[in-house]
Amino acid sequence: MSQNPVNLAVRFLLEIACVVGLFRLGLWIADGPVAALLALGFSLGAASAWGLFNVPGDRSRSGRAPVQVTGPVRLLLELVLLGGGAAGWFLAGPGWFAFTYTIALVAHYLLSWDRVGWLLGIRPLAP
Repeated sequence: MSQNPVNLAVRFLLEIACVVGLFRLGLWIADGPVAALLALGFSLGAASAWGLFNVPGDRSRSGRAPVQVTGPVRLLLELVLLGGGAAGWFLAGPGWFAFTYTIALVAHYLLSWDRVGWLLGIRPLAP
């Protein structure tokens, strides 16, 4: 299921919503120039980490790994970043979007059980 085009599109939208949520979190934490720096730092840092740290052979991420990490490390990175995006939406609002994002995030990982199992080393990733 993790290679399904619809699931990959949902994953992409979750990634975008994560970056925006982290941007909003930076604006919520502080005021003025500090808020702008935090917002840019959080969002650019998350986008950079998302693209850099990868498990070799992860077909849902093109298979390339600029910085190679293990499956559990990648899964933890995804959960921290996507969870940070959820925190940003819950703290900075709107609340309805925070709930929708979180439900979509949980559903995505439940439907991507084959990839999650592969990342954890429990099962091979189906072709």
